[in-house]
This record gives sequence, C-alpha cells and structure tokens, in this order.
Amino acid sequence: MVKAQIGMQTTLRRRAVVSGIGVHSGKPVSITLHPAEANSGVSFLRTLSGEGRDYEIPADFRHVTSTELCTAIGVEDVSVATIEHLMATFSALQIDNVMVEIDGPEVPVMDGSADAFIEAVDQVGVMTLAAPRRYIRVKKPVRVDMGAAFCEFRPHEGTRIEIEIDFASKVVGRQVFAAEIDGETFRKEIARARTFGFMCDVEHLWSRGLALGASLDNAVVIGDDKVMNPEGLRFVDEFVRHKALDAIGDLALAGSPIIGCYHSYRGGHALNFKALDTLLADESAYEVVEMPVRRETGHADLPAGVAAAAFGPDVS
Repeated sequence: MVKAQIGMQTTLRRRAVVSGIGVHSGKPVSITLHPAEANSGVSFLRTLSGEGRDYEIPADFRHVTSTELCTAIGVEDVSVATIEHLMATFSALQIDNVMVEIDGPEVPVMDGSADAFIEAVDQVGVMTLAAPRRYIRVKKPVRVDMGAAFCEFRPHEGTRIEIEIDFASKVVGRQVFAAEIDGETFRKEIARARTFGFMCDVEHLWSRGLALGASLDNAVVIGDDKVMNPEGLRFVDEFVRHKALDAIGDLALAGSPIIGCYHSYRGGHALNFKALDTLLADESAYEVVEMPVRRETGHADLPAGVAAAAFGPDVS
C-alpha cells in the first residue's frame, strides 16, 4: 500500500476490475476503475451497448436522482445506483480522480460492504499527481431536520462523523459510532460493516422489483428476534457502522473532502443528501481551502473487531 503525499491529488496507478451482482437487479455487473487526470474528479461511464453510446455521470451531489434504499446519480434518463460504498472507499482512502466504467445500472454489491473495493485499490496502488487537493471547510453549524431524524455539520479541525441509530427492533436498538475518519480507521472499523435489512420487508421489496439480488451472502438479514446469517455479525454494532459507511459515501458527493464534523441521528441516504445540499447552498457556511489542518491519525471512539477478506478482484 503506497501512501500519497499529504495535500496532493491522487489517482490509481493502473486499472482494476471488480465484478459481482446488483443487489436490486440481481444481474451480473462489472466495473472498471481507470486512472484519471488531476482535477477531473470521480465520474461514472455508463456503457449502453444497445444504444451505441456511453453516458458520463459526474459523482456530484447535483446529479443525485434517488436516495431511496441507496444513492443514485444520473444524467438525462440514465443512472447508476448503489454508489455509496465505492464512493466511501475513494473518499476515505483519499483517491481524488477515477473514471468508473460500468456496464449495468448499479455498482455490484459484493459482500454488502466496501471491502472488495479497498482490495482492488490496494492491488493496483495509488499515484500522487502534481496538483493540490481542495478541501471544503465547514465554517458554521448547518442543521437539517426530517421528522424525528436530524443531521448537522459543525466546524471541526479534521474529518469526523458521529452516527446514531435507534430502531424499534431489539436486534438493532440504539447504537452510536463516532470517529475521526482516515484511511486506517476506515479500513479497520467501518469498511467491513455490511448493509442490513429486515426479513419482514423482503416480500414488499420483491413486489416492487427491488432487492432481487439480496441474500445472506451480501447483507445482514434481521428476523423477528435474531440475525439470520449463520456467521453472525462482524462487529457487535455492525448496523451503525454500516450507516457510517453510507454517510461517508454520500458526503463524498461534495466533490472534495470535508473538514468538519457530521452528526446524524436516525439518518439515511435522503438525510445525508439533504444535509450536503443545504451546506453547499449556503456560501457563508463553508470555504474551499487547499491544505487541511494537520492532526494525529485518529481512531474510532468505540472498540472494533476486524476479520479477513474472503475474496479478491481481478486487476490488470
């Protein structure tokens, strides 16, 4: 694993291919991560062989088309869904410029976490580019309420998330996760947390043509009084850690790393997007800078367990 020069933009050293199935379509999908030039950012190249043309979709909050169950971005009537785990990987590992070529409507779910994407990045390596990285520094608190849920950005010298969930299910209940976010913390304490859902919701989702690819291999499934997966949980509080993973991916659509603290209570994709949109709509709430405040490597405020990866992507 090669560390990039602090404050400089990066890209991948060579391309990487990751293949799997879409959690909603249940169909095979492949993504190819291509190196990209400085200041190009992250974008998705949706290939539609039947139409004889491709669509480039910037990974930007202004192109968000849906936040139901996952985050989707699009242009015209073409979209790419379930981008949050991949975007979280790019953000936490500080990879600024990538072209993601994709041959389907959603990023493959893999095992429901970001682990496969980290492995793909590690196998091809990261390269520093001759351009400074730009950061979005939060200057004042910005809060968004949505029913009983809320979220807010606060000024903070570093990148921090504070996520709280509160489910009626006794299996999940109330959980809190807070951490300073960097590559090490993301790898050890967030990235392997899997998406989760309730067994009672499955038939309803199927009737809508959703979750057709969901299984115990790529999601934590919650029954009436227990986790249905034979292997159990990867973390005691895996549910809130996955919400943290989602939040990091959604906030990556700012286009630049955010220097500040993001606090969320009972949030999700819709609230993450609304908070980001509200912050960036208020020019007095943030500023763009080229060098972050230096700080020591942070760790999560709660203990975590780590398990080894069980699969690997193709790289070339």
